[in-house]
Amino acid sequence: MNKETLKRIFDFLEKKGEHRGPLFWKHKNNIPLTDEELNIEGNLDLSDTNITSLPKGFKVGGSLNLFDSKIESLPEGFEVGEHLTLTYSRIKSLPKGLQVGKDLVLSNTSIKMLPEDLDVKGSIDLMGSNIKFLSKGFIVYGYLDLTDTELTSLPEGLKVGKWLSLSSSKITSLPKGLEVGDDLFISWTTLTKYTDDELRKMIKPGFIKGEIERK
Repeated sequence: MNKETLKRIFDFLEKKGEHRGPLFWKHKNNIPLTDEELNIEGNLDLSDTNITSLPKGFKVGGSLNLFDSKIESLPEGFEVGEHLTLTYSRIKSLPKGLQVGKDLVLSNTSIKMLPEDLDVKGSIDLMGSNIKFLSKGFIVYGYLDLTDTELTSLPEGLKVGKWLSLSSSKITSLPKGLEVGDDLFISWTTLTKYTDDELRKMIKPGFIKGEIERK
């Protein structure tokens, strides 16, 4: 059955109020979406799907799971009310104005940098990603997992509300003004050559409230 035939069937059923055309079938075929279709109130699981993009103006009130999907881009100003998971997706960059109500999971992606206006209310997981840059004054309200990333340095004034993991990363020093609300993990890094006192002095006037874990 060709696209035009499917479109006529969906149009007919919608007019009779019996059926609404599938959201992503409409998006793929450039069929206008209603405001209701663009706003998903609950969770949306698109893991392991062939979807490569999301429509402009699309919002998810709950969590969005794009694990192992073929997603390549997100629309500018995209909003997710709770968790956004992009692990093993094909996405290479994040859009301007991205807002995430809870956690952002970017582990094992090709993303190399984060937008300066990124707004994440929870934690950020970048473990195993190709991230190479964090902007100055970067703030994370939850934990920040930079395990096994390509980062070689951290920006001055980095603030992490919970724990910070630098394990197996290429970080060689800590920046002035670094604030960590819980533990700092530095196993399998050159940072282990410094004593706890040396690391704490390195970041003054910053602080590490928890322990410095070396294992």
